[in-house]
Amino acid sequence: MRHWPLFNLRLTTPRLELRIPSLEDLDELADRALEGVHDPERMPFGVPWTDAPAADLPGNVVLFHLGVIASWRPEQWHCNFVVVHEGRVIGAQDMIASDFAVGREVGTGSWLARAHQGNGLGTEMRAAVLHLAFDGLGAQTAVSSAFLDNPASLAVSHKLGYQPDGVSVHQRRGRRAIQQRVRLNRDDFTSPVPVKIHGLEECLPHFGLSAG
Repeated sequence: MRHWPLFNLRLTTPRLELRIPSLEDLDELADRALEGVHDPERMPFGVPWTDAPAADLPGNVVLFHLGVIASWRPEQWHCNFVVVHEGRVIGAQDMIASDFAVGREVGTGSWLARAHQGNGLGTEMRAAVLHLAFDGLGAQTAVSSAFLDNPASLAVSHKLGYQPDGVSVHQRRGRRAIQQRVRLNRDDFTSPVPVKIHGLEECLPHFGLSAG
């Protein structure tokens, strides 16, 4: 797309493609959300979006991602990729920053449909956005967090080199819950998979950076 080059931005790894979603991608992503993301007895997300009624969940997913695109600003952006495996949308991986041109720090979050969990794809998709952050955009640090009862997410962080960065207290389904914060410095990151970035140059001004 000539006037919004972010639709041409893609990250590829041996098994995955990450891209800004089309309307068709969002339909598929909503289907994956309906199929299930986690055990209903647990809530891994700080914002409990999966607790929405099944009748509302697909529309909520679509509207959230459209809102993310509509609210993009160079000084405050939310790069929310869909994750594609073997031609099928299987989840989402985001990367967020405020005043990135100065702070050079990003935050990440993600989810995968349950049918695609447990085979290393979560590590591969986060490695892809970290490569974009550090090698493509010149980030210095990346942060993330997970509830203490979400060992899968914390294991991904550990594998990628993040270090503990304190804890925070939250209300989750009416009860107290602790999140572990983690931080990764640029010099401590080595991607476990090769990552290619496609179409970044024209997008740099939208990340608050100079092209060329």
